Amino acid sequence: MKLSSRIWIGLKAISELGAAPVGLYALYQLGLHSGHYQRQLSAALSWLNTHQRQSHLILRPCMASLPDQDIFLKLLGDNVGALYEQADEILNDRVRLFGGSPVPLVLTLPEPLKNWTKYDDGTNQFGGQDIKYIWEPARFGWACSLATAYYLSGNEHYADTFWDYTDRFLTSNPPYFGPHWASAQEVAIRLIALAFAYQAFAQSSRTTPDRAEHLARAIAFHAERILPTMVYARSQSNNHLITEALGLYTAAALLPDHPMASKWHHLGWKWVQFALRKQIEPDGTYSQHSTNYHRLMLQAALWAFAVHNHCFSNEPFPPEIITRLSATTHWLWKLVDPDTGNVPNLGHNDGAYILPLTVRPYPDYRPVIYAAARSFLKINLVPEGPWNDMGCWLNGVDDIPQKSEDINLWRDKAAQKELTNEAPHILLNPLNRSWAFVHVAEYHSRPAHVDQLHLDLWWHGLNLAMDPGTYLYNSASPWDNSLTSAFVHNTVTVDNQEFMLRAGRYLYLDWAQANIITSRTAYDQNNHSLTAQQHGYRKMGITHSRSVTAMNNGNWEIIDHLDGPPDHVHTIRLHWLLPDWAYRIQDASNKTDFPAFEIFLQSPHGGISLLSGVFPPESEKGHVKNVNFKLARAGELLAGSGTVPPIVGYYSPTYGEKIPALAYIIEITADLPVSMKSLWILPDES
Repeated sequence: MKLSSRIWIGLKAISELGAAPVGLYALYQLGLHSGHYQRQLSAALSWLNTHQRQSHLILRPCMASLPDQDIFLKLLGDNVGALYEQADEILNDRVRLFGGSPVPLVLTLPEPLKNWTKYDDGTNQFGGQDIKYIWEPARFGWACSLATAYYLSGNEHYADTFWDYTDRFLTSNPPYFGPHWASAQEVAIRLIALAFAYQAFAQSSRTTPDRAEHLARAIAFHAERILPTMVYARSQSNNHLITEALGLYTAAALLPDHPMASKWHHLGWKWVQFALRKQIEPDGTYSQHSTNYHRLMLQAALWAFAVHNHCFSNEPFPPEIITRLSATTHWLWKLVDPDTGNVPNLGHNDGAYILPLTVRPYPDYRPVIYAAARSFLKINLVPEGPWNDMGCWLNGVDDIPQKSEDINLWRDKAAQKELTNEAPHILLNPLNRSWAFVHVAEYHSRPAHVDQLHLDLWWHGLNLAMDPGTYLYNSASPWDNSLTSAFVHNTVTVDNQEFMLRAGRYLYLDWAQANIITSRTAYDQNNHSLTAQQHGYRKMGITHSRSVTAMNNGNWEIIDHLDGPPDHVHTIRLHWLLPDWAYRIQDASNKTDFPAFEIFLQSPHGGISLLSGVFPPESEKGHVKNVNFKLARAGELLAGSGTVPPIVGYYSPTYGEKIPALAYIIEITADLPVSMKSLWILPDES
């Protein structure tokens, strides 16, 4: 990139992000490249090795008493077999990264290892591989499965395996050398997982005093690694700050007699509060606009409460933070599909799951919602099931429910008005239990995806209109975090342009803001609708509004309207991402009052049709010059004419996985104003 372009982007970033985050990031880069952090941590390491005494290294439990084993086993029922299966995989050097299929568990790297600063080179790769594949096993999320299996079974093989892997990791990755020390967030997440695992394994005969002291030293090394580069976490003002502050807070609870514990506690407590207060909006929206990171934030808050209530209860959480945690729990609860526990694949989904304390699969959000409802809402969610297991670990004795609510509360007809008018914006169709989510965001922090007015459609646990997810952050083009693009979301683009400026792998500028224009709930007619608009094409004088209606026959109608100067012809592109089901393209001439292209999908629960076209018909408007239909799958054109980008027609359920999907695309050439209608016809359930 030319110097002039960098300066221009830098000025634009300061304008949108603010001077403080950009200044903090610049300060981090200065410390990195000047060698300051290397010198600072070398001095810290020397001090710790010289001044740490055995009396400083006594590990204390950072949570209250462990859950009742009999109640826990009864709750899991037959699902306990899945827990032991996963733990046994770890015994055999296999681990499920990002909730995916088992792969080899690798914690050692080729030597010689260099100082951690040498690995922060901007490529986020190690040995030509995405660094996340190196980091993920070293987050020690797998240790949570081993610890739970040990606690419920008493099988000492699980304790042996935990200590063998931990000793191997700590020996082969000495403090501040190698990529496992390059990210303070990775260090903090590992510290938290080790804290949980130690509490479960403390009763094991394999947990010898020497091993406990070795781990205690490692905890101190981890905490000291976090401190110097918190300016980076503060510059990001996202999950980095939450987890890094929580790492310090946890270290202070684990090692209260350590001479640095007071400093860890002070800074950890300060920045945990700051991050939760700043990153959660009053309506519960999380600043990263990602369901995956929303879950991570709630997990972090649950862990913070567990540690706080056991170790630091003399300093209560401010009421404002409790209020925001209540709101943000409601926010995510509304998006949970009642049939599966899954949620829309909104924003970055990089497989992050800092404390996977559940037997439920990665996409199931019920474990964290059940636990958060109990801690932050004082609500006991029903029905009970294996998804209550996370709460067994993280809910304290003070989390006394004041009432019980059904997990399906937000799918009740009476909730429609609140769902439609308050974030996240959801419409229900009670005739067939289908529901739609429309992403309408007011950004106060940098957006992750270009997905304003994206629409997800769900029916009987099936995600009919899908969000593509993430796949990979760090890879060769076209897979360099490319599924952030508007071109693969269920929205409209103009003139082959994104409606935000991609200024880096993780940075979008020229933020497109959106708002709700109208919403209507007609209980007597089972007819609910909302209209929202986004302003990403404001420099072209164009606004995009989307009206979504849950129709009284069980179907769904979406009308996209573009308005702007009438003296210029534009290319308007509408995209829908559909499951990779058997399909056929049909003649829609007798089914609609507008000329449409129809695709029929054979779902597991019956046939579904999607029809899209110009509305009202061209004969009435006279603005449309040309209409083109395309159907693509896995980057290849299946029907229609023209080409498609290689990223089109994929769905990523978790990090590093992409599966084929159907991309249904309508492109029109027209002057403005112009409207396009999409009609989803679901099976008749009357």
